[in-house]
Amino acid sequence: MIGKLFNATKPTEAKAPAEAAGPKHVAIIMDGNGRWAQKKGKIRTFGHKAGVDSVRAVVRFARQNNIESLTLFAFSSENWKRPEEEVSVLMELFNLVLNSEAKKLNKNGVRLKVIGDVNGFDAKLVEKIHKVEEMTKDNSELVLNIAANYGGRWDIVNAAKQLAAQVKTGEVKEADINEELFNSFTSTAELPELDLLIRTGGEHRISNFLLWQCAYAELYFTDVLWPDFNEDVFQQAVDDFKVRQRRFGLTGEQVVKADG
Repeated sequence: MIGKLFNATKPTEAKAPAEAAGPKHVAIIMDGNGRWAQKKGKIRTFGHKAGVDSVRAVVRFARQNNIESLTLFAFSSENWKRPEEEVSVLMELFNLVLNSEAKKLNKNGVRLKVIGDVNGFDAKLVEKIHKVEEMTKDNSELVLNIAANYGGRWDIVNAAKQLAAQVKTGEVKEADINEELFNSFTSTAELPELDLLIRTGGEHRISNFLLWQCAYAELYFTDVLWPDFNEDVFQQAVDDFKVRQRRFGLTGEQVVKADG
């Protein structure tokens, strides 16, 4: 009887809480190259070159942590206003990175996509972009999106133009237009919803980046300048993301109930 009573009151083992899911699509505004260089007494372009190592680090981290898509803001449509020498170095660097990294990306199963108005670039650079995109198109370990000559407003306007053209030809009925259909015309249509947007360099704004896609993304700002951004800092951002409660318009209680 005592044995039965003892067994009946034996506490059950608590189940370990399931690990929070990490982000599937991460975007990064790579800010602070120029300031990093200036702090070292160097010209701004020195920082852009140093930032390439951080790009390699975040791509490596994304592959190792089951991130499906990584979008990097490399050159905005507003960056053409920067000093001519700096723009020239950025274009040269873009060329060099495509040449030096394409085979490595392909070997590691990374698909490269360039999102933005590539027609604004030199014809040889555009040809090289298309060549690398074609080479890596069947890779599935990670989709690496380089946002170049990109702006969030451009993306929305470009999608609206394409949609309007199809309405004009009768391919799409005006009554059928909704958020899902509009999204299919954006530059990230094939990608998972944006989960996490990181900005380095201490600024707290999104600078016309992925405006449509940021609707429910979690934002993470760090003072770390881009050339100092590495796997450890990336991990801190992901860890922060994992402890946030994503409500998507619901109350906290509703989210807890749905997860329960």
